[in-house]
Amino acid sequence: MGATVGRIPRCGTGPTGSLGVLRRHCRFASRTTTLLRSADFLAKLFILISELNSRDAMVPVMLCGLHARRVASHMQTSRLNVAMIGHGFIGRVHSNAFHQAAHFFQIPYELNLKVVCGRNRATLEAMASQWNWEEVATDWTQVVTRPDIQVVDIAVPNVLHAPIAISAAQAGKIVLCEKPLAASVQEAEQMAEAARRVPNLVWFNYRRVPAVGFAKRLLDEGRLGKIFHYRALYLNQSGNDPSKASGWRYRRAEAGSGVSGDLLSHVIDMATYLNGNIAELCATTHTFASGRDVDDAAIVMVRFKNGSVGSFEASRYGVGCSNRNVFEINGSQGMLRFDLEDMNRLEFFDATQPPNLRGTRKLLVTGPDQPYAENFWKPGHTIGYEHSFIATLGDFFTALSRQEVFRPSFGDGLAVQRVLERVHKSAETGAWIKCN
Repeated sequence: MGATVGRIPRCGTGPTGSLGVLRRHCRFASRTTTLLRSADFLAKLFILISELNSRDAMVPVMLCGLHARRVASHMQTSRLNVAMIGHGFIGRVHSNAFHQAAHFFQIPYELNLKVVCGRNRATLEAMASQWNWEEVATDWTQVVTRPDIQVVDIAVPNVLHAPIAISAAQAGKIVLCEKPLAASVQEAEQMAEAARRVPNLVWFNYRRVPAVGFAKRLLDEGRLGKIFHYRALYLNQSGNDPSKASGWRYRRAEAGSGVSGDLLSHVIDMATYLNGNIAELCATTHTFASGRDVDDAAIVMVRFKNGSVGSFEASRYGVGCSNRNVFEINGSQGMLRFDLEDMNRLEFFDATQPPNLRGTRKLLVTGPDQPYAENFWKPGHTIGYEHSFIATLGDFFTALSRQEVFRPSFGDGLAVQRVLERVHKSAETGAWIKCN
């Protein structure tokens, strides 16, 4: 028998049932060594499993006629050609992550930086040379459908996310997209539907900061007890810098929104990741710059489905804050506090200790027995912003090789987009808005 690599719903064992369909695909795969040698095999299996996942009962997934060692051996030689659309600051961050992921994670793929696409050929060629991209291109429509491309990474202004992602997904590519997922809920829904049958991720990279991962572990273990408060803020001072005022992030036609899509999206994703879904919210937004058509600041009151209450604040006019992404969680048994500007540390207060021993501890989250301690440096050696992107790719391609679900996916991006829509609706009406 083959190796069990996961579980899928059953819809019958006959030739048209899910197990029958899977057996036919597996018999074909076992006869076709070249298919296994290519990255397309896992993409095709992902599509098949996605189709079967819409059915009800559970059965083992068997790779008929294939032994696990044989699959692993072929995966180790798989090359994935990457096309990145966009070449600004975040494009450099992504380029570094593609180069570094296999150095820190045992992923069974060679990530080959095949082509980077942008509009300014001079800066594009300089960027490609610096980060060792093999080719440059200026027309993304020709790049995303190329048969030699397996991965499309989207790092462009928000209004371009949807057309690029949908085209890439329809071409069967693995699709990675910067946040926010889209410029509107309608676009996000179309993207999520298009990408339903291909591997995908949204770059909510702060989930992969080790201190955040450790906070998630402590919460899942119940170390904070019943949660009362979740408060968060994300502040930078870019709006107060005249040299940045003309950038695409400050124009609705290119960004879709202002600070809400730029910074508040991160706050919402982090909050739902750590504290669960939001039941309802009430928000206000404000624009400080005269003539600007996007929001510069947003303040949101929220009620979570777990019974806790919270507040979110995001601003590009947080003068004195370069990149201050903070959350604090108060529960019946303790407190957690994190600040991205001190990203290797997590503050923890244990209210179960005797009163004379209670005090906030500032934990250095670099191991041992902490997230990514086995991937990065030895305990006591700190990491940086770029490692959250490296860890995102490492986890994504590890999950892909195991046919496991990765999050945050386009589905998570869509959920954030729906909350953002309600933020703007509440800001317009002044009312509390339900979040389904």
